[in-house]
Amino acid sequence: MRTVLGTAFLCLSLGISFCQAKDDGKKWNVLFIMSDDLNVSLGSYGHPLAQTPNIDRLAREGVRFEHAYCQFPHCNPSRSSLLTGRRPDVIKVMGNSDNFRDAVPDTVTLPQLFRENGYFTARVGKIYHRSGEDIRNGTSGLDDSKSWEVVLNPVGRPVSPEEQARIGGATPGRLSSTLISWLVADGTDTEQSDGMVAEEAIKLLLQQKADRPFFLAVGIFRPHTPYVAPRKYFDLYPPDKISAPYVPPDHMEKGPRAAFASREEYPDYKRAEMTDPYIRQAIQAYLASTSFMDAQVGRVLDALKKSGLQDSTIVVFLSDHGYHLGDHGLWHKRSLFEHCARVPLIIDAPAAKGNGHPAAAPVESLDIYPTLAALCGLKPPPYLDGVSLVPMLNDPNASVKAGAVTEVTHSGKFGYTIRTPRYRYTEWGRGKLGTQLYDMENDPQEFNNLAEDPKHAGIVEAQRKLLHQVIGEEAGQSLRRLKGALEKGDGAGN
Repeated sequence: MRTVLGTAFLCLSLGISFCQAKDDGKKWNVLFIMSDDLNVSLGSYGHPLAQTPNIDRLAREGVRFEHAYCQFPHCNPSRSSLLTGRRPDVIKVMGNSDNFRDAVPDTVTLPQLFRENGYFTARVGKIYHRSGEDIRNGTSGLDDSKSWEVVLNPVGRPVSPEEQARIGGATPGRLSSTLISWLVADGTDTEQSDGMVAEEAIKLLLQQKADRPFFLAVGIFRPHTPYVAPRKYFDLYPPDKISAPYVPPDHMEKGPRAAFASREEYPDYKRAEMTDPYIRQAIQAYLASTSFMDAQVGRVLDALKKSGLQDSTIVVFLSDHGYHLGDHGLWHKRSLFEHCARVPLIIDAPAAKGNGHPAAAPVESLDIYPTLAALCGLKPPPYLDGVSLVPMLNDPNASVKAGAVTEVTHSGKFGYTIRTPRYRYTEWGRGKLGTQLYDMENDPQEFNNLAEDPKHAGIVEAQRKLLHQVIGEEAGQSLRRLKGALEKGDGAGN
């Protein structure tokens, strides 16, 4: 557990208790680490095989949010939403080529807020969306120049001819950032792009001085496909120890049309066409990439400690969205099921009273912006759609909103889902194309759709009302209503 600095960290503002400024008058630093396409396949989240000791260590030191959800399970929309603190509908980002500045040119992003308040802001790796080609070429992709003073895009070495011959996946010999493929790489961690990202982040950390606060964002590409990691990480996961996920043969027929609820992001890969040995190898490669990513996180955290700035730095670790590994017969992302919408989120604020304990209530990725602003005593823009999680950092049993909303688009049709403590309720085409209700306590795999069961009509209606308070109005107003519904005890059966 970290050393707690001082005793006077709690201030009263707008009726909410939060850690604002350090007692020596200096500002908190922020180390913001984001993984790509990472679901909750982590030891600290209860995965039986995952070997992720560094993220697990951070979870023991900070507050692990058990039920955190992205706002759109796709790279650019999710990242743009959490970095602007605004819902995808507001910033008009639904795909990987959309730029939030086109719809909201004057919005102040999370790192921009820190930059405008005197912080040194730097980005290493992928924070805003960067395509696989951007990663390979070292280009910035959809970056935001107002956010950073320093931008670094490390590029790892190319695949060797020997490695090329043993690339696995549906198309042997071809690595792809959009299709299932993997490589047991030769060499060391630092030959890979993510190893170089850690190297550059470490250099920046060790250069920081105590007289100027920093906001350092570290974007790690793995476990995004292609699943690439040195051999030692693959050796952690023998395929014969991995089980292919069970998928009932008819469970999709109990829900809305498969074209929406069970859409494959990349339809070349269908669960029915993938043999169990192939599935186990793909999961092995994903877990190996996750352990490789964890090792890079550990190197950065160790450097933070070495820098002497650990006790004055807030650390955030998260993923942009979740990811399917054969559950529901799906791979990749862009669904509204739990495995795709749910993300790992850990916040280690040195003075938080809840450090070392998990927080169970549902939260959203866009809540990170107002949380960091509150922790650091910065005044955020008034239009933010999220709410501060500081009450939960000080009391992990607290709740700050009635539910978490995620959306997606398929073929021009919108799907929205709300996750409350017990249920997940989903609508396609505002309900005209189908609805889903899952009891997450008794059916965590989401196999039994209860939306048409008369016995659950009251719960469906309560969940529908909560969801429409977000999707039927301007997001900022609707979030305040969600918070109000929680305070009034509304939303029966949540």
